[in-house]
This record gives sequence, C-alpha cells and structure tokens, in this order.
Amino acid sequence: MTPAKNPPARSAPWLSLAFRPFFLAAGIWAALAIALWIGMLARGWAVPSRFTPLAWHVHEMLFGFVMAAVAGFLLTAIPNWTQRQPVHGASLAALAALWLVGRIDTLLSSALPLELAAGLELAFPAALALVVARELVAARNRRNLPMIAPLLVLGCADLLMWLDPAGTRGLQAYGWRLGLAAILILVSVIGARIVPNFTRNWLVQRGQAPLPAPHGLLDRVALAGLHLGLVGWVLFPTHAAVGVLLLAAAALTFVRLARWRGLATFAEPLLFVLHLGYAWLAAGTALLGVASLAPAFPLSAAIHALTAGTMGTMILAVMPRVARGHTGRALTADRWTVTTFALVNAAAALRIAATLAAGWTWTLLVLSATLWIAAFGVFAWRYAPILLRPAATR
Repeated sequence: MTPAKNPPARSAPWLSLAFRPFFLAAGIWAALAIALWIGMLARGWAVPSRFTPLAWHVHEMLFGFVMAAVAGFLLTAIPNWTQRQPVHGASLAALAALWLVGRIDTLLSSALPLELAAGLELAFPAALALVVARELVAARNRRNLPMIAPLLVLGCADLLMWLDPAGTRGLQAYGWRLGLAAILILVSVIGARIVPNFTRNWLVQRGQAPLPAPHGLLDRVALAGLHLGLVGWVLFPTHAAVGVLLLAAAALTFVRLARWRGLATFAEPLLFVLHLGYAWLAAGTALLGVASLAPAFPLSAAIHALTAGTMGTMILAVMPRVARGHTGRALTADRWTVTTFALVNAAAALRIAATLAAGWTWTLLVLSATLWIAAFGVFAWRYAPILLRPAATR
C-alpha cells in the first residue's frame, strides 16, 4: 500500500488518516474484550448486556475488534484507489465515536430500550458502508465497488444478532455465521491482492526469482469455491455437499498460496506473516469442511482457526505494515512486532488445542487468552506513539 494523499494540515495527527484511531482501538479492544470474556467465564462477572456472555464475546470479536481493523484499512486504502482526500478530522472523529458508542452500548444494552441499543450499535456499520460507497462512487472507482457488499452484509449480520434479544429466536446463529463469512471473504479478496503483490515487489528489489505466479484461472476458481462454500455454510452448516466444497476450496487455497513464494520471504517477518495469515485461512476452511462432514468434530476448532488464526494473524500483519508505511518508517519488523506475530499464532494454536485436548481445555483456553491479550497489548503499547504522533520525516 502506498501512502495516501495527505489531508489538510489542520487535522490533528491521530485524526489525519483512519488507520491511526481505528488500529489503536482494534488493538486495545482485542485485548480488553478477551480479558472481560475470561473474567465472565472464570469469575462469573455479570455485565448488563442483552446478549449472553458467549454471544457478547462473539459479537465483540466480529463487530467490535475486526470492524475497527476493517474500517482503518479500507478508509486508509480508498484514497490510494480514488485519489480523493482521505476521511479525516471531524468526520473521522465522528466515525470513531460511533464505533466506541457501539462497544459501550452493547456492553450496557440491558439498561437501554432495545430499539435504542440496537440503533446505537448498528449506526457504525451503516455509516462506514455509506462513507465507503460515497468515496468509491464519487471517484467512479468501479473496480473496488464490490468492497461495499461485505460491509452491507456485516451490517445485516449485526442486525440478525440483535433480533435474538428482540425475541426472534434462532437468527443469532445465522448472524454470527454471516458476519464471519463476510469478513473471511473480505480477507480472501484483499489478501489475494496484497500478499503476492508485496512479495513480488520485495523479491524484485532483491533481484530474486522466480516471482509469485500472476493472478489467473486457478485463483479465480479458488476464490469462487471459497466464497460459495462459505455462503453455503452460513445457510446449511452441516450439509455434506458444503463440507466437500469447503475441503476442495481449502486445497485450492493451499495450492495458490504455495505459488506466492512465501518461504522466500522468511527473512522479513513483516512480509512472511501475511503468508502465514493466509495459510490460516486455508487451514481453517479445511477444518470447517471436516466439521460440516463429521458432526463429532468440534466446530469450535474450525471457528477459532478462522478467527484467532486467520483474522488475528492477518490483522496483526497488516496494522504494523500500514502504520509504518504511512508514517515514513521502514517496512521491516522490529523485535516487538515480531513478538506480536509469535504470540498471536501461539494463541490461535492453543485455542484450537483447547477444543481437542480433553482434560486440558480450561488450562489451554486461559493460556491462549493470555497470549492473545499479550499480543494485542504489545501492539497497542509499541504502536500508540506511532499512531498518535506526526509522521516521521524522511
């Protein structure tokens, strides 16, 4: 990602580009929300939310943590796509405030009328979709117009989760599955753009060959199969045909990932971790296919491979890269950044192990949560000065 067009100088540094407030919010909330979740499980902490503790945990990971990261990435990337001024200043502050209101509102929603609570939470995804649509339509940027669809779907998924406390039972599961699928589709599309492109640029700079295979028929078939499989899983999560499709899509995803020359980037963790995050997508999709075919297999293993593994790793891979690139810093990972990569991947692996290792579930779950909190806590601590202060001079 190349640096975006600069906003007017009157914007405060932390409101000059969307990655600044939203990436910091994503890091802090990722750690804090899991700490609250473990407190609910271990200590029985009661929070005045209309959601059950498990539903709150799922909701806040998808529509709190991930949505903040998505907003920061898209609103920072769009000026590069459109050559328009980035969303900044008061407009950016208003969006960030809507996100924050949604977190507080969802946590304390039982103290508010249901319609008001749901409206306050849904305001952010609606506003984000409108802003993205406005920027792309105004620039007539047809290539990226499909990016609006996952945002609209995420808003609908969020609404489905709120319909359960409203008394429409059974829709909450569709809501979180739809939200998860929309995010994974977004990750698969954006990842397919940036991972091979960044790798190609890095290898060219070093005069290394061969380069990643260009986007072709295999990539289109793999993406189509993955997207169709995820949509099928949302609607028919235990259907055998869906399981077979997901396994086939996972195999194709592994093949196309191998063509991107990820092992050649091992010397640069900031780049290699992008390949690792996409590998989690393939592995999680395979586990989801197994869960669809074999009801005895724990669905939680697949879900956490796709959430803690894919989403956690990809978000922690992208946030430092964008932050460093847009503030004039070298695109290389320092030891603290590498530490976050190791911690989040270990957290994901242990969370999956917790679903499979009878007798060790609680110990592994707590250890996984501790590593996850540490990963995003270290990110927030290390990158807060970068995100809040003016860009470094070149």
